[in-house]
Amino acid sequence: MSEADVVAPKTEAEASCFHCGLPAPDGASYYTRVLGEQRAMCCPGCQAVAQAIVEADMEDYYRHRTEASPKPDDDLERVLEEVAIYDRPEMQKSFVANRDGERREASLILEGIVCAACIWLSERQVRQLPGVESFSVNFSTHRAQVVWDNRQVQLSEILRAIAAIGYRAYPYDPDRQDRVYRRERHDMMRRLAVAGLVYLQVMMISLSLYFGDFLDLSEGMRYFFWWVSLVLSTPIVLYSGQAFFRPAWRDLKQRRVSMDLPVSLSILLAYGGSVYAVLSHSGEVYFDSVTMFVFLLLAGRFLEQGARHKAGELAESLNKLVPQVANRIEADGSMTVVPAFDLVPGDRILVRPGGPVPADGRVIEGESGVNASMLTGESVPELKRAGDTVAAGTVNTESPLTVEVEKVGQDTMVSSIVRLIDRAQSQKPRVAEVADRFAQKFVIGLLVTTAAVSLAWLVIDPARAFWIAVAILAITCPCSLSLATPAAIAVAVGRLTRQGLLVSRGRAIEGLAGITHVVFDKTGTLTTGQLAVREVERLGDADEAELRTVVAALEQYADHPVGRALRAWGEEAAPAAREVRDVESASGRGVTGRVAGERFAVGNARLMGELGIRLPEVNAAVDELVVWIARSEQLVARAVLGDELREDAREAIDRLRGHGVQVWLLSGDQADRARLIGNHLGVDHVEGDLLPEDKMERVADLQADGGRVLMVGDGVNDAPVLARADVSMAMGGGTAVAKHSADMVLLNDRVAETAFAVDYARRTMGVIRQNLAWSVWYNAIAIPIAAVGLVQPWLAAIGMSVSSIAVIGNALRLRRG
Repeated sequence: MSEADVVAPKTEAEASCFHCGLPAPDGASYYTRVLGEQRAMCCPGCQAVAQAIVEADMEDYYRHRTEASPKPDDDLERVLEEVAIYDRPEMQKSFVANRDGERREASLILEGIVCAACIWLSERQVRQLPGVESFSVNFSTHRAQVVWDNRQVQLSEILRAIAAIGYRAYPYDPDRQDRVYRRERHDMMRRLAVAGLVYLQVMMISLSLYFGDFLDLSEGMRYFFWWVSLVLSTPIVLYSGQAFFRPAWRDLKQRRVSMDLPVSLSILLAYGGSVYAVLSHSGEVYFDSVTMFVFLLLAGRFLEQGARHKAGELAESLNKLVPQVANRIEADGSMTVVPAFDLVPGDRILVRPGGPVPADGRVIEGESGVNASMLTGESVPELKRAGDTVAAGTVNTESPLTVEVEKVGQDTMVSSIVRLIDRAQSQKPRVAEVADRFAQKFVIGLLVTTAAVSLAWLVIDPARAFWIAVAILAITCPCSLSLATPAAIAVAVGRLTRQGLLVSRGRAIEGLAGITHVVFDKTGTLTTGQLAVREVERLGDADEAELRTVVAALEQYADHPVGRALRAWGEEAAPAAREVRDVESASGRGVTGRVAGERFAVGNARLMGELGIRLPEVNAAVDELVVWIARSEQLVARAVLGDELREDAREAIDRLRGHGVQVWLLSGDQADRARLIGNHLGVDHVEGDLLPEDKMERVADLQADGGRVLMVGDGVNDAPVLARADVSMAMGGGTAVAKHSADMVLLNDRVAETAFAVDYARRTMGVIRQNLAWSVWYNAIAIPIAAVGLVQPWLAAIGMSVSSIAVIGNALRLRRG
C-alpha cells in the first residue's frame, strides 16, 4: 500500500463532503484528489462525480463555484441506464428537431443549477463531446439548447455526461418551464412578504423614536427600541436581501460587476452602521431605511420579473397550442385516442369542430374554417378543403376535418417558430451590447465616485459621510441601462409575431428601423406565386402527352413557383415515367437535361438566348409569364403561365413610400414584364432579367452609396441576396432555404406588413432611446443630489425602484397599437 493510499483520521475539514457539503458519515473512506489534495467525499456517487470532473481536466469548477454542488443520485448507475430511453425515435418525436441529415436539435431543462460555475461546468463538459456542435444554458430559466451530429454522439451520451457531474437533464416541456417560473415567483413573493411585514413593524418603532423628544422617551426605552429594530431587521437582511447578495457574489466570482453589487453594499453598509450604533450605544440607527430600502427594491424587482415573463410568454403560449392527444383513424375505420407524439407521417386523424390540430398535415376530407391567428396574425378563419394544408396548433372552427399527417413534434411549423423566437430574444442588438458594456463601466465608476465623495465628506462633516455614501449607492440605477433594450426587444418580438411577422434574429429590429430602401422580388412576393399553366401552344411535332412527360421529368425537383406550376401541369395526365439524365438548373432562367436520350430545355427567353435559339415575337399580358420548351435546340412549345398581384401589394408600396423609403423591384423575369408590374404598382426603380448575382450586385451598390436595404423574397434564388441585405424578410409560403436565410418571415404572406414592420421597428428603437435617455438623465441628476446630502437612503430606494419600473413600463407600451 502506497503512502497516498493511507487514510488518516478525519480532520475538521474532512467532516463534510468536499463535493456536496453534506456531513461525511462515520466510517466512510471515500477520497478523491482534487486541486492537489486528498478530499473527503460522503458517498460513492460524489466520489464518482468528483473523479469525472478531475479526469475531464475541469478542476477549475471547484475554484469558481459559489455554493456546494448538488448531491448526485444515490444510484447513479440506474440514472445512467434510464437516459438510454431518450435515444429511441418514438421518444424523440416530441422534443427533438431534425435539421440537415443526422444533425439534431433539442431543448433540455437542467436541474441542480445553483450558480454561474454550474453553467460553466455543464457547458464545458458537454461541448467537449465529439459530435456536439453547440450547447448553451440560460441561467434564469435553466433551459439548454443542444445541437449534435447523431452519427457521432447519441442524446443519451449527452445526458450521461451531464449526470456524471451531478446534474439532471430532461426534455423541455412547457409544464416544466411553468414550474420554474412559478418557483421563481413564489421565492420572490416570500422574500417580499417577509420584507413587507417586518418593515411595517420597524416603521412603527421608528415613529416612536421620531416623536421621542415630544413624548419624553427615556434613554433606556430608546435603547430598547434600537435592539428590537435590530432583531426585526436581521431577517430582512439575511433572508430577503439574499435576492441581491447572491447575484452580486456570483458576479464577483466571475470577475464581473453588476447593479446588484452597489445595492448589496448599500444594504450591508446601512445595516452594519446601524448595528455598530446599537452595540456602541452612540450615533444614529437607520433600520427603518434599511428595511424600506430592501422592501422597495424587492417590490421593483418583483414587478420587473413579472414584466420579463409577460414579454417572453409568447413562445410558451405557442407551445401550449398543440394538443397532447389526437383522434387517429385506424385502417379498419375505427377511432383511437393516442398521444400526439405517437403520430407518424401518413396517419389519418379526425379534427373535431372547436378542436386544435395536433400535427401539420393536409386535409383529405371535409371543409371548414380554420383559425390560425396565433401563427399568422389573421383573426378571420381561413376556409380549408381537401388538398389544403393545416398547421399544428390552428383551430378547426366549423365542421369535422380528416387530415393526413405530414409533420409531427419538433418538425411542425409551431415548433420551428418557437425555436426562431428563442433565437431572436436571446440575440442582443448592437445598441444593447453597447449599453451592457457601459453599465459595467458605470458600476465601476460609481464605486470610485462613492469612495471619492465619502472622503470629501469625511473632511467636511465626518458624521454624514457614511450615510451619504449609502444614499449614492442606493439611488443609482445601472440596471435601467441593461433593461432598456432587452425589455423593448422582447415585447416587440411578441407583438410582431402576433401580427404575422416572425422575427428570427433579434438584430433585425434595430436594422429595420434604419432602412432606406426596400427591394422586392416579384414572383411569389408582390405576386401570389400561385402560377398555373393557362395555355400551351405546340410549335413542333411533339404531342401534348410527350410534352407533359418531358416537363414533369425535368421539373420534378423544382422548388420555385414557375417550376412547381410546370410540374403540376405535366403531372395532370399522369404521364409515363422517363429516364432523366444530366439535369442542370440554370438559376433564374430554367432547366436543361436529357429525357429518354434527347436533350430538352425548359425556361425563359434568356435561357433560350444562351442556347442560341431564336424566339418568335409574342405579346403577354401584365399578369402572364411565357416559358419556352425546346428539343435539340428546336422550339417545340410555348407555355403561358398566369400569376396575380397580391391584393395588398399596392398598399404595401404606398405605405412604405409614405414612410420615406424607396421601393425597388428586382426580378429574374423578363424586363418588359417586370417594368409593366413595377409601373402598375408605382415602385421607384424596376429591373428585370436579373440573375441572383445581379441582384446581389444591385444591393451592394445601394449599400456602397450609404443605403440600408431590406430585401423581401421567397425563392431558392433569393437566398444569396437575402443574406447580403442589411435586413431580410422571406414570405411564409416561400422555400425553406429562403426562410432559413432571412431575418424575418411573413407568416401570413401579407406584404403590407412590411410597412407595419418598418414603422413598428422605428417605434421600438424610439422606446429604446427613450429608456436609455431616461436612465442617463436619471443617474446624472440623482448622483449629484445624493452626493450633496439632499437624499435619505429610503428616498433613494424609491428613486431606484421607480427608475427600473419606468423602463419596463415604457417598453410594455409597445404591446399596444
